Amino acid sequence: MTTVSFVLEELAELLAKMDPERVLSFRTSEKAQERLEALLEKNKTEEGLEEAEKDELEQFMLVEHIVSMAKIRALKNIASLAA
Repeated sequence: MTTVSFVLEELAELLAKMDPERVLSFRTSEKAQERLEALLEKNKTEEGLEEAEKDELEQFMLVEHIVSMAKIRALKNIASLAA
């Protein structure tokens, strides 16, 4: 496991423990979703993304990864509390 993924794992675990129900209900804002969709569409075009846009898309993907990991952990935390 790389250092970066280890840090992401720790962050996801922290988020999941804070309030599992809130983590599970998290959704990005409409504005953020629209921006992500615009970047994804532009990435499909011949002109592609500019460097700053590539960085922005990478940040979106990183956040999505962290949130996904946190949601998995939140589900596990809720299940262990119910057991």
